[in-house]
Amino acid sequence: MAGTQIDSMDWTVNLILTVFADPVWQGINRFLRGKPLIAIIWFITGGIFGIGWIVDIFTMVTKKDITFLA
Repeated sequence: MAGTQIDSMDWTVNLILTVFADPVWQGINRFLRGKPLIAIIWFITGGIFGIGWIVDIFTMVTKKDITFLA
């Protein structure tokens, strides 16, 4: 799949948005990557009740990219 503008965003900005607004930010990110069902689940459950938020932060810090359900 072709890269989105989110893919070209600075890693630091992406990490800050993930830490402070994960359910919304990563929901949008997943939607733009072509995963609308996962994006809707992310919005409704608040990042899978906080567990997904923690996994997203850990993944961002270690791999510099979200790979969990993305």
